[in-house]
Amino acid sequence: MKVKHSKIAIVGAGAVGSSTAFCLLNHSLCDEIVLIDQKHERAVGEALDLAQSVEYLGRNTQVSAGRYADCGDADIVVITASLPVDAGNSRLNMLDSSAKIVQSIVPPIMESGFDGIFIVITNPVDIMSYYVWQLSGMPKGQVIGTGTVLDSARLKWLIGDLLHVDPRSVHGFTMGEHGDSQMVPWSAIIAGGKPFLDILRDNPERLGEVELQDLVHKTVCAGWEIANRKGTTNYAIAASTTAIIQAILHNENRILPVSILLNGEYGEQDVFASVPAVINRQGIKEVVQLHLQDSEQERFHRSIEVIREYTQKLPPAERPR
Repeated sequence: MKVKHSKIAIVGAGAVGSSTAFCLLNHSLCDEIVLIDQKHERAVGEALDLAQSVEYLGRNTQVSAGRYADCGDADIVVITASLPVDAGNSRLNMLDSSAKIVQSIVPPIMESGFDGIFIVITNPVDIMSYYVWQLSGMPKGQVIGTGTVLDSARLKWLIGDLLHVDPRSVHGFTMGEHGDSQMVPWSAIIAGGKPFLDILRDNPERLGEVELQDLVHKTVCAGWEIANRKGTTNYAIAASTTAIIQAILHNENRILPVSILLNGEYGEQDVFASVPAVINRQGIKEVVQLHLQDSEQERFHRSIEVIREYTQKLPPAERPR
């Protein structure tokens, strides 16, 4: 009898990487977690701290510090490594430093024999996801950026707070860039089965002052609201990443807005951007194509143009033969 052993490698043992590992432990999602960091002793310390929490969690998950060679038999490699972002600075300004980091990470991972799924968190995530895809030579469905999965959760939290309902009763996504140019397809936002725009129209006394662009602005700036106070964001992105990992390991066919390679979908080519997609054990099963209104399609296209402009600034990447 063959028993499947699930293994997740996390590259970057900082706040995001260690929080993701702790979230995985709390959800009892895998048999083994390996933390990899340029500062190996930090990874060792985080691994020890996490391993010693297993007594009070749901599963005896093995946690250790490792090297790139340990990725060979991993199901998923999560890339979180990056330099700290300056408060209020655009994620796009991290491109050069992040590209160098990704360029140093992906080749040795591929040399280990890794053939699983990459999940990319490193910002600017859309551009870095494209670069990981280029450097790795992986099939397009096996490279997933976290994209707007967190932005969408933030939008739903804002709408839930506005309507005084559980944000999990709000359904919808932000799309495009994980950054300032992202857009909200308001025609597809639903709360309790009712279109959000209809809710606004039917409740003018209570919701008549709501400005859609203000909600978009608050969604875009939510991360900075946190980072300006505590220096970083880590718990929500860890939970978001864990949701993606769970969809893969449990073969959930769950629809999440993640950054993936577009080849004709929504009229866009050869670019990573966030769109709703079905995620299961193979990675990206299929793209969900919403019927966007003309104005929404135009806003999505403008966001894609921002991503494409910066993607073209990436250093050349020779794919493995």
